[in-house]
Amino acid sequence: MSATNGTATVNLPRVPPRLYLANNPPSLPAFKSLCSQTASSKDYPLCSGIQSNVPIYDTSRFQLADPSIFSSLQDEWHHILLSGPGVLVLMHMYQDTSLLEKVNGVFQTIVASESASTKGDHFASGGKNDRVWNSFHKHGITEPASFIQYYSNPWLALICDAWLGPAYRITAQVNIVKPGMAAQVSHRDYHLGFQTAETCAKYPIPMHIASQHLTLQGAVAHSNMPVESGPTRLLPFSQMFKEGFMAYRLPEFNEYFLEKHVSLPLQMGDGIFFNPALFHAAGANRTETFERSANLLQVSSAFGKTMETIESISLVEQCWDGLREKYEREGMSGEVQAFVAAVAEGYPFPTNLDRRAPAPGRMAPDSEQDIVTRGLWERWDLQQVMGALKQMRQDSRA
Repeated sequence: MSATNGTATVNLPRVPPRLYLANNPPSLPAFKSLCSQTASSKDYPLCSGIQSNVPIYDTSRFQLADPSIFSSLQDEWHHILLSGPGVLVLMHMYQDTSLLEKVNGVFQTIVASESASTKGDHFASGGKNDRVWNSFHKHGITEPASFIQYYSNPWLALICDAWLGPAYRITAQVNIVKPGMAAQVSHRDYHLGFQTAETCAKYPIPMHIASQHLTLQGAVAHSNMPVESGPTRLLPFSQMFKEGFMAYRLPEFNEYFLEKHVSLPLQMGDGIFFNPALFHAAGANRTETFERSANLLQVSSAFGKTMETIESISLVEQCWDGLREKYEREGMSGEVQAFVAAVAEGYPFPTNLDRRAPAPGRMAPDSEQDIVTRGLWERWDLQQVMGALKQMRQDSRA
């Protein structure tokens, strides 16, 4: 390849393009080949079984008091999400369904308070389904006791850490899908999945791969979900298709999805988690009277931006007394650590390093999680922990 520079001809190196080219569409045969794989329980010896290419883990088989198994579970989950089927189910993730009933009551209160609005969602236009945006924050402000119990779930912490590592950030949205609602069109999720095809095409190819590592998608079933109620449609192994963010809108890829997708029934309290690059879609609720209810979890890497804003300080303020009581009963238990990881920011950047210089021997200043944890250790009262968090927030400003 050559180009003219003034009067001289310059030979340019042949390097691969940094972008996906419009004149070189994604290969449907290559996609079909990827998605034709079969998951084997030999690869995932800790799973309880594989249904429709989706590994199922019955959490009731494992003792949370025995952490020796956790790393092996996380290794399997990470492999599934990255280079396996891309999706897994945690059966009995929430074994106390009375907690979910209580939380459902909180969500219904929020739905009723917001009923004057006609917010749409990813499933239908405004007013057709019940949607609670930012249910994480609204739940914590409305009912701190059940919020603490709900987000103290060690299984949630383990799956988030398995895919994203520490300092992840949880956001959540409730969706109650009513009878007769149609299915979604197959798609990929946040970040690049929320961009137009034109915008996706502007991002270098490595960013198409990196996007999936910035988010974990999940849902907790807040009702039973028989297949006819439309639980999520899934295309196992599709997350490995590198050009997927360019492909999923194309009719031929959607047709293949409609032909080959699988869907698993869930019981109240089950959790399902998947790579955001997995081709998926909410199914149609074909029942006449049944409402399908889920708390949709979108968990972000410390290195990414969440889809919704979480106001940590107000949540800590509402929950501090309950959290301290839990700490006094349990010490720094797995549940206490899981809740701190859910409610407070674990990544200390961006910040103002003039005012918040790292301590000697450290590369970073304290995070919100560090402050909350120290407050528990040192038995701070509400005024002390709020003062420390607000000072940190003030000192972090430019």
